[in-house]
Order: sequence, then structure tokens, then C-alpha cells
Amino acid sequence: MGRRKTQRKNSPAVDSDDDISVSSSSTTRSDRMSVVGIEDFQFDQDTILDQALDALYEKRGSTREKALASIIENLNNNLQHQFVEKKFATLLHQCLNSIKKGSSKEISLASRAIGLLALTVGEGDNAREILSESIPSISHALRSGSESSKISLLECLAVITFVGGNDMEEIEPLLQLMWQVVIPKLGQNVVAARQSVAIITAMVSAWSFVLTTMDGLKLNSKDWQESISYLSSLLDKDDRSVRIAAGEALALLFEIGRLEKFSAEARGSTDGSALEGSKQRDWFIHIQGLKGKILNQVKGLLMEAGGKGSAKRDLNSQRNTFRDILVFFEDGYCPETSIKIGGDLLQTSTWTQLIQLNFLKHILGGGFVKHMQENIFLHDVFGFTPKKKFLLDSEHRISTTEKRMFKSPNSIANKTRTQLLNKQRKLAEGRNIGHYALNVGD
Repeated sequence: MGRRKTQRKNSPAVDSDDDISVSSSSTTRSDRMSVVGIEDFQFDQDTILDQALDALYEKRGSTREKALASIIENLNNNLQHQFVEKKFATLLHQCLNSIKKGSSKEISLASRAIGLLALTVGEGDNAREILSESIPSISHALRSGSESSKISLLECLAVITFVGGNDMEEIEPLLQLMWQVVIPKLGQNVVAARQSVAIITAMVSAWSFVLTTMDGLKLNSKDWQESISYLSSLLDKDDRSVRIAAGEALALLFEIGRLEKFSAEARGSTDGSALEGSKQRDWFIHIQGLKGKILNQVKGLLMEAGGKGSAKRDLNSQRNTFRDILVFFEDGYCPETSIKIGGDLLQTSTWTQLIQLNFLKHILGGGFVKHMQENIFLHDVFGFTPKKKFLLDSEHRISTTEKRMFKSPNSIANKTRTQLLNKQRKLAEGRNIGHYALNVGD
């Protein structure tokens, strides 16, 4: 664990002649807070994160769980670039150890931490390392984990693929991995376990989020035809969250042109790669029939009176969603939304942006606004530039609670600073008295 030096470039000046020194090994909390401002707050946060990282080496699972919860809170509520730059690899591999060996709760927490780590580092070599190093552990855990851990693992996989994935060859197998959680490849004597609606919803949402990065990439038509058929079947499920997730996924497929491309491939292509003869016609008819079926399903869900599902709020959410989907299917208009970020508006005008926004809001929770204000990667994702940027001084960088901690006249930091200044003043007065006495003697 790194230690804070007792002297800083911007610290209050202290004459070396005064023989005032503080041992770094015995520095107390009051001593550490002697310099008021954001640097002290940042150091305090780094200390907490260092301690949490050290705790991930402990044998007791509950200790590691508490440490992961602390790391999540800090990465979620503040962009810990300095800590992440120094401890990136260590944090990643300790989280992966938790996924390999921990309880369901620890796996869920470690998955969240890795996702937040990826969002903090943004695009680049570190994000690609997170993806490549995490895939084996996540893949194994998805085959054997509990329901709660699988949901967290799916969301983690979606985030690290979104940030660190580069090309079709890398991304498509990960999309298939998500599908296999719900529809496993069955071998001889293997029976597929029926998954809960929560896992199905999480899978479809995670899959859709990653799919938003793939516009214009060449896809395997057979795989995507099966995906569309499955999503269509989900529209008939009783659970509204499943229906809404499936409907948004189908709207996304329409938006990025997959269904139209399937139809074009079915009619034939100039490079001769399309199916021939009757197979070609059968596929074209199937795709067109599937599109018609989806439209009828959407209209039915829009008019549903409430027989399926229960909560009125869920029913209204379903109607609003499928009203937007129907308008898009029939007229080509995407829903437009806006959300206030501080004093600025973040606006979306495509299904791609809406799905990205909703998924990231879910992942970041209470930290979403903070990340949207300061996370450059998310600025690039949404083309969003806050007009009112936070200044670098502590008044703008710390919360009300933190201001009380560091800026209040009764805070430890201010009391310590006052004591230090008083000590300096007395020493200075002593020098002046001595100098005066010498002059009198002369």
C-alpha cells in the first residue's frame, strides 16, 4: 500500500530551520488531513481503495465481499483514474479470483467491479486486456453459477465487450455465449435447464446492449434468424419484462437493418453467396412471414387489457414501449427521449442510443449522473459534452458531506491546519523575540 508523503508541492510552507517534521510511519488521520482541498480527499479515497484491494487477499469470504462492495461504491460514485492506473492489473486479477472461487454473492460483486473498471478505463489496451482475461472465468461461471450470479456475469460480459470489443470475430462468439445461457448447445444425454424470466430478461438486455456496437458488420444469417424467431416467441411470454426486452431487441434489429438484410440475402446477392432455388424462396417467405407475425404481436401487446402480468405500472410501461415499437415498424420513427444531467440535457433519437442509455443507467445506478458528467468514454458513446464542466477545485469536486468533512471550520482538517498555523506563528514570534534581544544586547 502506498504512503502519502508528508510534504507536498502545494502544502503550506514550513521552514526546515524550524525542525518541524512528521514521521510518515506514524501519520495519524488528523495529520493526513492537514492540507485542505481535493488532494486530501483524493488521498483519503485512494487509501480506502488500497485497503479494500488488500482485503481481497483475505481468506474469509465475507471480508472479500465487504472489500468488493467498497470498491464498487468508490468506482461507481467517483472516476478513480489515478487508482485504476496504478492498480488496474491487480484489481482485475483479484476480481477474477473471486469469480473463480467465491460464493454467489462474491461472484456478483466481482462482476460488477470488473464492469465498472472497464467503464473507468474506457477504450484502449486496458479494456481489451479486461475482456481477454475475463472471458475464460466468466464463461466457466455462467455454466455453473446461481441465478443471481449469472445475471451479474451477463451484465459484466456485456459491459466489457461493449468497451473492449473490437471486431466481428471477437464479438459474435460472446453474443453466442450469452444465448447459450438460455438455449445451451445440447449434446447427447444433455437436457436444457429451464431458465427463470429474470435470467432471460438479463440475457436479452445484455445481448441487445452489445448488439448496438455491431451496425454494419456482417453477421451469420442463420444464427440471427434463430435469434429473431426466439425473440418473437418471447413476445408471447407472460412476464412483461421479458416481452419489453424482446420487443426492444427486435426494434434494434429492424433499426440496424438485419431483417431487411436477411430478406435481401434470401432474394439473392450479386456475389452468389445466397441460397439457391427453392431454399432461397422458402427463406424469403419465412422472413417476411416472421416480420408480419411480429407486427401482429406488437399490436396485440399494445391493446392488451391486463390479463397477463399484474402491476398496472408494468402494463403502462408495456403499452408505451410497444406503441413506440409499432410507430417505428410502420412509419420508421424512433422514439426521442431526453434526460437531465446536471444542467445539461442528454438526448436520444435512435433505438441504439435508448438501449445503451437504459442499460448504462441500470449498471451505474446512482453513479450514472457522475459518470455522464466526467467520463470521457461515455461522452464519446452518446456524443455528449457537458456545457457546465466541473472545475478542478475542491468546491466543485466534492459532495456536501465531503465539504463538511474538509471545509467546515469544525472539521478535523481545518482544526489541524489551525494548529499548524498557530505553531508556525509561535515559532516565528520566537525568532523575532530572539532577534530583538540580540539587537538590544548589541
